[in-house]
Amino acid sequence: IEANEAFAAQTLALTREVGWDLERVNVNGGAIALGHPIGASGARIMATLVHEMHRRDVTVGMATLCVGGGMGVCAIVERI
Repeated sequence: IEANEAFAAQTLALTREVGWDLERVNVNGGAIALGHPIGASGARIMATLVHEMHRRDVTVGMATLCVGGGMGVCAIVERI
């Protein structure tokens, strides 16, 4: 799971609320560690997700982004 984490508190609250396994969320670090590039977060998150899915040989992954104003977007990726 790659989740855009511009604010650590928000990510921790979300992780607890939906029950994500912290061992599977942002396994290489999130936006706080890797950067939160304006206009490029989606590309960074998707590229990180796809590369990590390949490295771990998993078939399904999820990427999430907060988009300001209380909006958000999520993508489920299947590797075939």
